[in-house]
Amino acid sequence: MCGINGIFAYNHSASVPSEAELIATRDHMFRRGPDGVGVWWSEDRRIGFGHRRLSIQDLSERANQPMSDGTGRYTIVFNGEIYNYPELRRDLESKGYVFLTTSDTEAILHLYALEGEAMVHRLRGMFAIAIWDREARRLFFARDPYGIKPLYIANDGWTVRFASQVKALLAGGQISREPEPAGVVGFYLWGSVPEPFTCYRDIRQLPAGHTQIVDAAGVHPSKAFYSIARVLAGAPRIHGSPTQMEARIKEAALESVRAHLLSDVEVGVFLSAGIDSGALLGLMRDAGQEKIRAITLGFKEFEGTPEDETPLAREIAKLYQAEHVVRSVDRAEFKHDLPLILEAMDQPSIDGVNTWFVSKAANEAGLKVALSGLGGDELLAGYPSFQDVPQWVKYLSVPAAIPGMGALGRAALGLFKQTGISPKLAGMLTYGGTYPGAYLLRRGLFLPFELKTILDPELLSLGLGRLKPLARVAASMQPAPRAAIGRVCALESTNYMRNQLLRDSDWAGMAHSLEIRTPLVDCILLAQVAPTLRSFKQNFGKQALAKAARTPLPAMITKRPKTGFCTPIASWKTESISDKPLSAASFSRAWAESIMEMP
Repeated sequence: MCGINGIFAYNHSASVPSEAELIATRDHMFRRGPDGVGVWWSEDRRIGFGHRRLSIQDLSERANQPMSDGTGRYTIVFNGEIYNYPELRRDLESKGYVFLTTSDTEAILHLYALEGEAMVHRLRGMFAIAIWDREARRLFFARDPYGIKPLYIANDGWTVRFASQVKALLAGGQISREPEPAGVVGFYLWGSVPEPFTCYRDIRQLPAGHTQIVDAAGVHPSKAFYSIARVLAGAPRIHGSPTQMEARIKEAALESVRAHLLSDVEVGVFLSAGIDSGALLGLMRDAGQEKIRAITLGFKEFEGTPEDETPLAREIAKLYQAEHVVRSVDRAEFKHDLPLILEAMDQPSIDGVNTWFVSKAANEAGLKVALSGLGGDELLAGYPSFQDVPQWVKYLSVPAAIPGMGALGRAALGLFKQTGISPKLAGMLTYGGTYPGAYLLRRGLFLPFELKTILDPELLSLGLGRLKPLARVAASMQPAPRAAIGRVCALESTNYMRNQLLRDSDWAGMAHSLEIRTPLVDCILLAQVAPTLRSFKQNFGKQALAKAARTPLPAMITKRPKTGFCTPIASWKTESISDKPLSAASFSRAWAESIMEMP
């Protein structure tokens, strides 16, 4: 795990890249990689790579990056972890490749030499990769199927720059800060910036599950090599008893956890009082890990309330014989850390504060790696959206198709505001009749017609035109899975989880030099579980996960109402946003506006 960056002057008329810019970009990412630092230049200095290392696999200096193969033809910078590295190494060694390290980075290099771009199909893990081919004079980019690891690219028509963080690219001093309307509008619509956009016109995110080539002809269009929707749509329906389905989920989850424990340093776990993190802890024990430290956040404001997760988390830790570390956070610490949070937040987000503090706690405990239960709700239908979105489409598709009905609903917006009813109700007849529209209603922060009172009209018009929010959401669900549960799984995984939860985990974890691993966000696991989805009844998937460990989670956990992994941020920030209490929805909107106004 690390921070990577590079500069490639691909146009023969472009100026030779500046070492000062390369180093400034690299060292802005210090917290991503405090264990080692590296730089590499081609002989003609037309391309340079930078690297900041967080040592997880092969802790020796021999595994430092940038790394070149024995021939000097290929040079790589890589951010992430490849969990099937041992199998890949055995296969490559059988073909005559010689390894000088025990790092997964070297396996990627040899695999690229053997298979070229097609090698991405054999990688299981999270990754952002840049490989320079000296003979072909070609730069190759790749990003993992789910988009767990970021890769930002800026192209001015002469030179391409890339890095693990938007702010690192800006720190190099050569990229315009001109705003990207689609990124700004996207943030107000969703509470996070939808890829491939950022808040800056000249910086783009390489889409998840894509590769891209840069050569003398310039930056070529990116190519998709993986699609979550396609996996879900193509999964065969299997028939079996509930017990057989549970066994399939158990086996797949255990195998994924075992793979994600690959490490030369200790692996801990984030532990709440929920099913996902509790099941991961039990599966870590079943996978053979002897020492396990579980990190739980506690808040004084939550003591004695259902939101206080520490008592039940303590019981889970005791059940699986884990060392339980409880870290208390109060209002004063939040206020102290807020400027640091905003500085570390690479792109604006209405979430991520919880991950900041639990990552801080893990770092204080001396951990460099922690498992997170992120992804369980998306994979196993744990969100209300799995019921709400299909029902809205079912009942609103006909009235929503009647001309003028949407406008009539919006005309009532003023009345809704006066009565305190959610403004989203005004959009039900406009958006509720289709999956993309219903999903916007369920997950959206503001609806498009509301932004007229918030954003500059020209910026809003340009941003909506470039973003095309409903078409973008629809594309994330194509090819459309046959079952409603598969469609919502695709929507949640490729929008909310990718653009917000995974991105927040990256910046908040790496701000504390912590690698966050997500065993429930895994392409092999998805392929194994997808055939069971159409057989799910309400809560079946989460209950099956609760039973996955050899010692199942107790009823006090599985029967507990879902509260989410939250912080009392609303009560901490309300006084600076409003002089009266705010509902959760109103607070999220006010917080979003304040985030954009903060320096």
